[in-house]
Amino acid sequence: MTRRTLLIGAGAGVLGVILSSCTPEPAPTPTPTRTPTPKPTGAAISPSAFARSAWTTDQYSLGAASFTPAGTQQSARDALATPVDDRLFFAGEATDTDAPGTIDAALRSGDRVADEVIGVADEGERIAVVGAGLAGAAATSRLVAAGHEVMVFEARDRVGGRIHSVVDDERWPVPAQLGGWLLSPDDTEMAALLARLDIRSSEVGSALWRSADGDVEPVSAEPVQAAIAAGQEQPTDVALADTLAEAGVDLEDPGIVALLAAVTASAGSDPDEASTWFPPVAQPVDLRAPLGDLGVVFDDLLDGAKVGLSSPVSRVAYDEAGVSLGMATGESLSFDRVVITVPLGVLQGTGLQFAPALPFSHRGAIAELGMGRIETVWMRFDESPFAATSAAAAEEGDASADQTDADADADADADADASPTVWHVVGGDALIRTWFDLTPATGENIVVGVVGGAAAEEFAGLDDQQALDAAIGSLAPFLAVP
Repeated sequence: MTRRTLLIGAGAGVLGVILSSCTPEPAPTPTPTRTPTPKPTGAAISPSAFARSAWTTDQYSLGAASFTPAGTQQSARDALATPVDDRLFFAGEATDTDAPGTIDAALRSGDRVADEVIGVADEGERIAVVGAGLAGAAATSRLVAAGHEVMVFEARDRVGGRIHSVVDDERWPVPAQLGGWLLSPDDTEMAALLARLDIRSSEVGSALWRSADGDVEPVSAEPVQAAIAAGQEQPTDVALADTLAEAGVDLEDPGIVALLAAVTASAGSDPDEASTWFPPVAQPVDLRAPLGDLGVVFDDLLDGAKVGLSSPVSRVAYDEAGVSLGMATGESLSFDRVVITVPLGVLQGTGLQFAPALPFSHRGAIAELGMGRIETVWMRFDESPFAATSAAAAEEGDASADQTDADADADADADADASPTVWHVVGGDALIRTWFDLTPATGENIVVGVVGGAAAEEFAGLDDQQALDAAIGSLAPFLAVP
């Protein structure tokens, strides 16, 4: 028999695999139904496909990515990553001190925690992994290879955690990515995985800054970077907004607002929350946009493991003899050790309890760190509603229109020659100020909006129709007919 991932839902399937005694069958969590694409009630344009995230309100994430608040040291992340009695082990991007909040941070944490478990576990131990996101999948891959019996518990009805590729060939020519997807130059481990699995990606090209009056000059990040450098020389850490104001950066300037919106869309924290000593990247550059199904990554990493879907864990009890996991359905399952990879937002909530309570060092770290808010919206249009974004973009569009089907098929087999463009909305009251135009790379009229911080929290609270209206309204400077 070849190695494979065994996907099992909550119920007799899980218990039959991992228990020898009889217990009542838990009821599976229903799979959420697909929300139809809403139609704007009075807008002049309507997308043919629409998808949006709501990580801020998702009970299994309660946020998108961790950040370091002003006054908090990175040592809090080391404290959170420390094993407890060699029974509880913690992974996830929030435990990484090099680049928390990133895709590679999650992968690194999974490798780290697997090494910690392997270092103390006897051969063939039963290991539970709570969470089938990147950290949990990376840890599982290493633990399975080391010969341990690994059971993965995932609260959702899918693997992937805060990475979510929506594969729908009728609506999306490329999967709509509703979670983490954009790669920075530092995300080398994920880039290597994509290359090995032949998942296509494209570099994000030039940036376009536009207001209601037309194109504006690109906004330089140099004043922000200079203010951060000066603030890091101060004896105490203060909020990034205070550092910028002290340095004379006009936080009301429309261009600075747009620049900081892009920073917040990447980090999830507003300038009045973020640390100056451990700040977000002042202006993300050299990004890559994956254009394939990221679910393939999890199929690869979870190969050979048993994965229980719709299986939320509500209680973790541990002592010198082992670990007992209390399921939300009332069952209790026993293991030698457990790897906890749930998001920081879940650890900060009340949905997962520990008995005994975690050490003060862990509880303090969980309380000190911040959980950022990032939301994403994808829209595809049958006909482009956008004004020409540049002469080069217009030329690319003409060339694309003349391209034969054979040429299109050849392009689909290789990395896109035409790069997506990032759009910045300057001025006005747009809720979403950072957009990625995937049209050059996909040949389809697809734009992706990313919003962070308090604006993301507001967006997550909208219903689908309100979210669509807010997205289209935010794009007004780029529309042919605003």
